[in-house]
Amino acid sequence: MFELVIACFIGILIGTMTGMVPGIHVNTAGAILFASSTFLLSFLSPEFLCVVMVAMSIAHALIEFVPSMLLGVPEEGTATSILPGHRMVLQGRAKEVIRIVCVGGFGAIIVTILMLPIFNMLLPMLHEASKPFTWMILLFASIYLTYSLTGTNRDFLWSLLLFILSGILGWAIFQTPISSGVTLMCTFSGLFGISTILFSLNDNSTLPHQNSFYDLNIDFNKFKSIFAGGITGAILGFLPGFGPAQGTVIAQAASGASDNDDDDTVNFLLATSGLNISDCLFSLMAIYIIGNPRSGIAVYMSYLITDMTLNHLLIYIFASLLAVSVSLALALKLGDSFSKLMGGVDYKKLSIGVILLQIVILFIFIFYYQAPVAYMVLALITSTAMGMLPHYLGVGKSHLMGVLIIPAIVIYMQMFI
Repeated sequence: MFELVIACFIGILIGTMTGMVPGIHVNTAGAILFASSTFLLSFLSPEFLCVVMVAMSIAHALIEFVPSMLLGVPEEGTATSILPGHRMVLQGRAKEVIRIVCVGGFGAIIVTILMLPIFNMLLPMLHEASKPFTWMILLFASIYLTYSLTGTNRDFLWSLLLFILSGILGWAIFQTPISSGVTLMCTFSGLFGISTILFSLNDNSTLPHQNSFYDLNIDFNKFKSIFAGGITGAILGFLPGFGPAQGTVIAQAASGASDNDDDDTVNFLLATSGLNISDCLFSLMAIYIIGNPRSGIAVYMSYLITDMTLNHLLIYIFASLLAVSVSLALALKLGDSFSKLMGGVDYKKLSIGVILLQIVILFIFIFYYQAPVAYMVLALITSTAMGMLPHYLGVGKSHLMGVLIIPAIVIYMQMFI
């Protein structure tokens, strides 16, 4: 048991490092760990490596909110929360926003674990019954969510076009023999990271001094938002291709939150941070519940332990609870320290530095995976250009999640038609 606690802390350390570096996806660290498993398994158990991966994914999912909120560098899980969160940072409320996402994430983990017996009873039946219709569920849900996120017919048509174009981009990139770790990093860096920062360079803003005081009281509405985030994360873990960007609509509907006024912004952030962490945990639980991994980390774990038992599940739950507790303390400490350093920093210079850092990290992995440089540069330019379009069209960037959803729809159509 003691060695599994050590494994958990190793995973937390790795997840903290990957979460704090913009542009690095946790699946990339998981891919490196899995690629080294042949050597590592000569002196470590498969359970040890799996606990490292569980703790790493949970820690990354919580810690990644710190650079996302303070630097404006979203990943898949933080893309929808970045605008209201960064708006609070520009109001000098960095400490408050970090606490909001930490409470949302921690609460959602508890909700997901408590709901596990119900999920275990209902989801296997639903999974078997819905398999042949998965592509239809994804298709109709995508159209509905695209419509729900837009206010006019003009925005709906542009959003639908962006959804389709990003899906074509995703299908073209994922059909290559290049490692999915580096292609995902390249695509998401362009669609959600570099493009967002490039657009923000139009504003010559300086981050204000961050207020050292904050006020966060958990009332019924906030608890409802946390609960909605936890349940929505499980739904996302059940539907392939859907991510936190799409789940935001479901969480908002369930919690009654939006990102308009101040109270609704807090509830919105609680729900979105909660669904991100819950989705991360449930994608691992899905190995046991429906026998189907729902994330890159879960896939690696399913290869390491082919027959997952209830004992394994209990170990992973313990690891996730320990990881989210320690990561919460780390996120608060890192967030507070980082916000102090950022007071009065030239935002334009900081943004350029973050872009350069993402590009350098991307090229490190391009050379590590021996991917064709010219192709990856073209993919980065294309995804960055596509990521700029929502800003100029005045629509949400969550529609660009078609990059994952449309390939999933096509794959399920091929399987069941």
